[in-house]
Parts: sequence; structure tokens; C-alpha cells
Amino acid sequence: MDLRPELLPPSVAPEYLAALAREIERIAQLIVTGDPDDAIAAFDQHTGQDYDFTDFAGYSSHRDLLDFAQEAARPAHPRVPDVTRDELVEIVRRIRAAGPDADYYLLLFRTNVSHPAPTNLIYHPPADLLDASADQIVDAALAYRPIAL
Repeated sequence: MDLRPELLPPSVAPEYLAALAREIERIAQLIVTGDPDDAIAAFDQHTGQDYDFTDFAGYSSHRDLLDFAQEAARPAHPRVPDVTRDELVEIVRRIRAAGPDADYYLLLFRTNVSHPAPTNLIYHPPADLLDASADQIVDAALAYRPIAL
């Protein structure tokens, strides 16, 4: 299934990615040599993200610099108010395919369902969802209703 443009990862200019990567490296160095708080706050304001000290300290131990820059360049909470069940199913399929944009689709899925831990439905499913299809995962995520207090 094709997804409409607002559900696809936005493209990012290589120059912008390079600039973000340089800033990530600068902030990582500030953690070692000085006070990074103002730089992190400016980075967050510029990108619309909510990173903290731990995101920059040792980021290279678990992700590539350009992956970090790509994440920072994309929307932090890509909410699409009229996303359909079929689109969510396709998003889960793309997450499971583990392609280069899987992290974006995972963020898109988490942002557009009310389930408190939708990624667990995919990666750590309850017994009744072991070997579940993408349709079943989406149905479980959409079936969740928060408890009114």
C-alpha cells in the first residue's frame, strides 16, 4: 500500500544533515570539556526535539551520527489526525521490514495511537499477540482505551 505524503518520512537536505551532525559533535565535545546545557537547549529549540545530556553523551555507542542528525531533522511528534486503520497497518509492516526509515515509522505509530506502549505490541508482544499479523497489532493498539480518572 502506498502511504500519502504526510505519512512518509520527510526528506532532509544533505547540507542540513551535515550542519546538524557538526552541531551534535560539538555538543558531544562540550559534554567532555565544558557546559553543554545552553547548546543543547538551542539545538532543541532549533529542531523542535527534546534531547538532553544523555542523548549526546555516548550517542556513538548505539547509533550512527547521521542517523542521529536525521532523527533531529524530522518532526519530533508526527501526528496525523485522520490516519486510518489501513495506513497504520502499512506503517507496522514498514516497521517490521526494518528498512532505513523504520525508526521514523515507529515514531509515527507511537504518536498516532493512544496505546501507552505500542512498540511493545511489535517487539515484546503479550502471549496472545505472538506471531500476530500487522492487522492484529494495529487492532490491539486501537482497542486500547485509557481509564478515565
